[in-house]
Amino acid sequence: MAPLIAVAHGSRDPRSARVVTAAVAAIRARRPDLDVRVCFLDLNAPSVDQVIDAVATEGHSTAVVVPLLLGSAFHARVDLPGVLAAARARHPQLAIVQSNVLGHDHRLVDAVRDRIVAIGVAADDTRTGVVLAAVGSSDLRANDRTRALAAVLAGDTRWAETTVCFVTSTEPNVGQAISLLRSRGVERIVIAPWFLAPGRLTDRLEAAALQAAPDVVFSETIGAHPLVADVALDRYDTAVVAAARTRLSA
Repeated sequence: MAPLIAVAHGSRDPRSARVVTAAVAAIRARRPDLDVRVCFLDLNAPSVDQVIDAVATEGHSTAVVVPLLLGSAFHARVDLPGVLAAARARHPQLAIVQSNVLGHDHRLVDAVRDRIVAIGVAADDTRTGVVLAAVGSSDLRANDRTRALAAVLAGDTRWAETTVCFVTSTEPNVGQAISLLRSRGVERIVIAPWFLAPGRLTDRLEAAALQAAPDVVFSETIGAHPLVADVALDRYDTAVVAAARTRLSA
């Protein structure tokens, strides 16, 4: 069975690596028969190269790389494929398959909703408005897909309103999103991070939100929620099937 190589972004913030490691441990627990390894694109060890080199040295013929990324932006479309192309050149005997990112899977939106409920916000609380806070992208279509998640997050709740903000230069920023909800009479505002793990950007988000409205509250990042393991394993299984079909048709 091909190893699953889970690739995270990496961060100087030690909280990020701890959360990613916990999420990968949950994947292992779900599939104890599967060889699951974790690595990082930048700033943390082990690197993608180190893990792939180890897998090749151990004699595996195939490895499936699952990007633990919520968006299909530069890291998924350019950075990681470049790293994997170099690894294939080093190890021509190892078939390296890149799966789709975790992406905008609705199960991850369910995980965000669970994080909100976990801080004491009932699904039928009509006083509450939620701001889903994401990184933002230079790709306008990617931002539109993120905006569409607001309605998914609202789901079967009775929350007053759910909207989206972006932590980078993309608008609306968190202050603008809070102002929008206030203008519509929302009494209680929750900032819900559309992030796998905490780090510099979530700290920036929190500081900006508190400056705009000191009474806002925050839910946790998605983290090691069980649904992350479900999505990651689905990405792995789909990639394995696709690779098998490619070999049969070659």
